[in-house]
Amino acid sequence: MLERILIKLSKRYKRQKQLSNVGARIVNDPIYIETVQKTADEINKTPYRFDVINFLLQKMNKPNTVYLEIGVRYPHENFDKIHANQKYSVDPGIENKENPVDFELTSDAFFQSLDKNEILSNDIRFDVIFIDGLHLADQVERDIQNALRYINDYGFVVLHDCNPPTEFHARESYYYRNSPARGVWNGTTWKAFYKSRLNSELYSCCIDTDWGIGIISKKCNIGAATTTSNPYYEYHVLEANRKENLNLISYDDFVSKFNS
Repeated sequence: MLERILIKLSKRYKRQKQLSNVGARIVNDPIYIETVQKTADEINKTPYRFDVINFLLQKMNKPNTVYLEIGVRYPHENFDKIHANQKYSVDPGIENKENPVDFELTSDAFFQSLDKNEILSNDIRFDVIFIDGLHLADQVERDIQNALRYINDYGFVVLHDCNPPTEFHARESYYYRNSPARGVWNGTTWKAFYKSRLNSELYSCCIDTDWGIGIISKKCNIGAATTTSNPYYEYHVLEANRKENLNLISYDDFVSKFNS
């Protein structure tokens, strides 16, 4: 009996040691280290999305600014910090069950109801629409297309998570956290933003802060469409041509476009 117990304990010890060695190899892997470092670097970047949005609203120089936020989750993180005369919020409440928003809807349902004049008024036009909902390219593309129909000619569509620092951050599934990016998820938002950058009728850029703040305008020349090619929307192609694909610029360079 004692011999069998000792054998089991010995096997268990060897297994734990093997797992410990595997864990050590993962933590010391160069890709793991690089990903963790890039996560930390991105977290430390400023300004934040609400700073950029407030800058744009202030530059409208009008007595009554109108703002729409798609994908609120927790209002104190962004929505409550926005300085606009009229503010509207949209979120289905999947992540935050309390969901203190104006419209407890998916963005698709919100725009469908808006089109039908069932909520607000379908002649409303927003100065800034901020998109931070489901971070998957097909949904973000629909949100962009709908937002462009409801912004003023000189208004802006603003998107979060357009500049994932690594492929781990740009994974398709939020729930796959067994990677160096852990729970940080930018999703495939960058693909929808890049697709809009291919549209020669739009102006766009991405500010290199807060996980990439993408900005799209119909009339304000913040950056011409890209001519770079990434037909299959592959991350390694984005990585090799990040600046050109996204029109990636600093916040100071972005501000200078309005002061020149």
